[in-house]
Order: sequence, then structure tokens, then C-alpha cells
Amino acid sequence: MIKAIWLLLVLAVLVALGVGRWTMAFVSLATLVLSLIPVVLASRFQIRLPLPFLAAITGFVFATIFMGEAFDFYERFWWWDLALHGSSAVGFGIIGFLFVFMLFEGDRLAAPPVALALITFCFAMTVGAIWEIFEFGMDVGFGLNMQKSGLVDTMGDLMINAVGALLAAVSGYFYLKGQVSGILGHTIRQFVEMNRKLYRKSKERLRK
Repeated sequence: MIKAIWLLLVLAVLVALGVGRWTMAFVSLATLVLSLIPVVLASRFQIRLPLPFLAAITGFVFATIFMGEAFDFYERFWWWDLALHGSSAVGFGIIGFLFVFMLFEGDRLAAPPVALALITFCFAMTVGAIWEIFEFGMDVGFGLNMQKSGLVDTMGDLMINAVGALLAAVSGYFYLKGQVSGILGHTIRQFVEMNRKLYRKSKERLRK
């Protein structure tokens, strides 16, 4: 699926350039570049990304920029923006959990699971809040309409962010309790197992 999306974006760039649709070409190229950045960074820092993790990132970038902007899905489907905000909150929450867990070198006993879950939730909510500030700044500074209906749109996005962040936090909590379930829990476990050098104490505990 990932390679299919990349191929589609390359074709979209070529077709758009061929017919002189410069905006479509730019959006397609930007989507392709952004979807490749995680792969480049992972290779640079020697981090192995599980396939579901990479697929989710690629799919999110594709849905946000290419489908959202090039095909105006934000206007066609009222729920498109909310769905993307919720999924991004889950994604950033999982990333936040993995990062904090890495700081403890995978030591499940270094901090209570509820504390790491709280940090996960706060991290995802912080990213969501910063994005809303960015939207406000773009609307005020450049006359865009990223906030759509203003306060209602912002609060709706933040509430959806809270739901997504909570899902990520709960998944991280149950992982620390040794109760892995669902796609999020299995993704966390797969990432830790594929990058054991970042989670040394987890690796040592697995050997015992």
C-alpha cells in the first residue's frame, strides 16, 4: 500500500506538470516529500519502523495534504478534519509514549504506568494545541480560513484530540501492565522489539 501511494503521487506530479496544473503538482510533490521524511529520518538515526507505523504515517500525510487540499475533502466531508485530528492525536500520543519510555531505557519500574500514560496524553494534547495556534496565526497573518468556523472548529478539534490522546495513553498504560491488545498495543510492542537497543532494560528483562 505504501509503495502504491508513492507511485500514485509520482504519477500525479508528472500528469499535473504535463497539463500545467502547477498547484496540483506542488501539492502532490509536497505530499510525496513529507511521506518520505520519516523513512529518511529513521534510516539516519538507525530506527526501524514497523510496517503498520509507516503505513499510518504515509496514509495520514496522503489524506491530509493530497486528498484534503488537492481534492478539497475538507469541504466535501464535514468529518474529514475531525477524523484526521483524532488520528493525529493517537499517532503523536504513541510517538510521545515511545519517546518517554525510551528515556527510561525501557524500564517499566522507573515510573508508574499511570504517570507515563499521563505524559503521553499531555504530549498529544500539546501538539494539538500548537497546531490550533498555527491555524489561528495563518488565518490572522495571511487571511486564510484554516479554522473554518472559528472557535467552534477549534474546540471541536481539541475535543477530538483529547479522545485520540486518551486512546494512545490507555494503550501505553496497558502495554506497561503487560496487557497488550488491539492494533495500538501491538504496534507499541512491535516497535520496542524492533528497536531493542533503545530500550536496553526491556531487552535485559526479556533475557531473564
